[in-house]
Amino acid sequence: MSHHFDTKLAREDPRLNLCDFYLFDGPSGKTVMAMTVNPDVGLSAPDTLHPEGLYAFRFDLNGDAREEVTFKFTFSEPRHGDGSEHTHIQPFVVRKATGDDALRGDTGESLVEGETGSVATNSGVRAYVGIAPELFAANAGFGTFMTAFYKDQRYDGDAFLHQQNPFASRNITAIVLEVPSELIGQGKINAWATISLFGHAPEVQVSRWGLPMVTHLFLSDQEAKEQFNASVPSEDRERFAKSIADCAEKMTTYAGSAPDPGEYGKRIAARLCPDTLPYELGTSAAFEVAGFNGRALGDDVLDVMLTLAANTSIVDGLAPDRGRIRKDFPYYGAPYTAEEQAGVTPIAAHG
Repeated sequence: MSHHFDTKLAREDPRLNLCDFYLFDGPSGKTVMAMTVNPDVGLSAPDTLHPEGLYAFRFDLNGDAREEVTFKFTFSEPRHGDGSEHTHIQPFVVRKATGDDALRGDTGESLVEGETGSVATNSGVRAYVGIAPELFAANAGFGTFMTAFYKDQRYDGDAFLHQQNPFASRNITAIVLEVPSELIGQGKINAWATISLFGHAPEVQVSRWGLPMVTHLFLSDQEAKEQFNASVPSEDRERFAKSIADCAEKMTTYAGSAPDPGEYGKRIAARLCPDTLPYELGTSAAFEVAGFNGRALGDDVLDVMLTLAANTSIVDGLAPDRGRIRKDFPYYGAPYTAEEQAGVTPIAAHG
């Protein structure tokens, strides 16, 4: 949940809360993309997707921060599953769109159809949507760290001494798509994920995610977070680079970790804007301080983003539950059971 509750709509409707985005290599020349929604599904979020939601993976192939290829998931109304009113099944369709259709709307070539909770396959394409274990991990000290930074104007290097992960043993809804890489393109691409409302009214984007933790680390103003989620990557340098640069400048000033904090801030803003995830198709994904190349399910991204923001190594002492990752599709292992969640309290919807 590296992107949770940062807009008013995300707090009101978890189905529209884009929590995380992943991109990595699959078997035999395939590429895997995944997004997660419904933070804390089963405890404080539903197990359904919005029937007027458009859940999209967007790919920039030429470096202009605009999508040339988009894969879109749309969902029909849910029905009760397994004779229980507490579980639901929804039909879904996955489409590939190019050209103007990649930019907006739910049109495109149908690739595969299926139902939530089971794997759908067609001509080398595999899709899965269902409850999965939360793999993002964060030390609860992150809140203490950011409060010290924004309210006290200081760097708190001791904020992560107590290792408590508030996301442990929680579930999310995973949307996973594996396609032959040539359906995307070749070489280096840049990607991001979005959720839009697309029904009886004109399409409205409500959530966007390329790199983890950007809004939580670098955008303190709620209005800026709302604007970010509704905007597109091609606008990032103009609209958000200054805020990102200012944050990194202040953090390195407080930490005493950069000889020229102002110059360092500009360098970080240039790296994070536009906010897209770079990836060399066909290579092993790794999200690291030295460079971003996709993002694997087990990458410990919070340490990376904190270290970049502060220009000094920060290790929060926690990591994704890698024992919950499968080697085969859909790569997410079994969700946490009710017994495993005993004593886990619902997450409150706040930023």
